[in-house]
Amino acid sequence: MNKSIAVIRGDGIGPEIVGEAIRVLDAVAAKFGHTFTYHEAPMGGNAIDAFGVPLPDSSLETCLSCDSVLLGAVGGPKWDAQPPANRPERGLLRLRSAMGLYTNIRPARMFADLSAACPLRSDIAARGIDFVVVRELIGGVYFGSHSTETVDGEQKATDIMSYSEHEIRRVAHVAFQMARKRRRRVTSVDKANVLDCSRLWRRVVTEVAAEYPDVELLHMYVDNAAMQIVRDPSQFDVIVTENLFGDILSDEASQITGSIGMIPSSSMGEGTRGLYEPIHGSAPDIAGQDKANPIGTILAAAMMLRYSFDMAAEADAVEAAVDAALKDGCRCGDIAQGGAVLGCRGMGEAICQRI
Repeated sequence: MNKSIAVIRGDGIGPEIVGEAIRVLDAVAAKFGHTFTYHEAPMGGNAIDAFGVPLPDSSLETCLSCDSVLLGAVGGPKWDAQPPANRPERGLLRLRSAMGLYTNIRPARMFADLSAACPLRSDIAARGIDFVVVRELIGGVYFGSHSTETVDGEQKATDIMSYSEHEIRRVAHVAFQMARKRRRRVTSVDKANVLDCSRLWRRVVTEVAAEYPDVELLHMYVDNAAMQIVRDPSQFDVIVTENLFGDILSDEASQITGSIGMIPSSSMGEGTRGLYEPIHGSAPDIAGQDKANPIGTILAAAMMLRYSFDMAAEADAVEAAVDAALKDGCRCGDIAQGGAVLGCRGMGEAICQRI
């Protein structure tokens, strides 16, 4: 099978971690007889430096023409002075919108061999952490209108959060369908006691739940959800929520697993083309030092194999190789508990050897 992959190496540690994910994909291709063709698509701060904009039209065209997209990370302090409409992150928002990627899927799973790195009490960690955050991705306040004006001699900023029924309904279906393949429980997170958006969210999710009588639906306010994730994460199976809440809760969820460097994500819309990336940032403080943990990006590549390319066995092979490397004591600096520490390239090589 021949698949084309748009590669956004990005900023900071992005080129390093993407490079290791590509090495793993090449190992998969060699083992299973596939061909993966990579097409560079500059985006982020590096694109601002080279082209003046965070997402050049040529890069967008490349992403739209390929079977899927692999992304490292974008942004960094170097570009903080850019106008808001030209910051590196705006390129990512434009890409999500253009690709119609309305759902972000972020698994939060604690690897058994890394349980000592979990910041929660040992008795809480012992119950296990294995849930998924399904986040609506192209609606809500991030995509609403934004304005800053002077009123009575002082600055006033306004950001509009809005949702339509169809935007809520389609992401709710993703959550319920995923729950059917897991433990059949969906927790819908909102702030329906305060926000009209959340009241609409709760009503629509409840309507969708009626189509999945085999899946349990629970509703939870976002502030309570934030507390419950650290009090007893084992209670969750699939969390579905809107854009802003999902952004915050999924980062919290990743941290309790031991390291944000371990968590992949996929962004999907209609069809099979998706955007795959780790959830961490560009970490410019360690860029170019061979210190980054590439596992989140490698597992994102595994999600690409599974969800966009329908290569379940290949995805299983990558995930098993990661598990085996960790079981054998391979550690990057962010997950080390003493002993030898591998660099980014060394961890990538360790995983490739176990494919």
